[in-house]
Amino acid sequence: MDTKFDQYLEFPCDFTYKIVATARPTLPDEVVQVVQQHAPGDYAPTTRASTKGTYHSVSICVRVESKEHIETLYKSLAAIEGVRRVL
Repeated sequence: MDTKFDQYLEFPCDFTYKIVATARPTLPDEVVQVVQQHAPGDYAPTTRASTKGTYHSVSICVRVESKEHIETLYKSLAAIEGVRRVL
């Protein structure tokens, strides 16, 4: 990834990720599990269902230390089965 987060953010900072994936009850736990591997802490993700209920979006705020940390989390979250987008 060739992002410019380091030009716009001062680290460390809180960064919110939004993960959109096929709907399933275990999705928030899967997201927290991945985040815990890279940034251990207590997390309380919020979940919203799409209009038809086909997809869920999970938002989670993570304390990140660098541009590379942000990018690593993007890649790891995108690798979760059923994920369509990480915003």
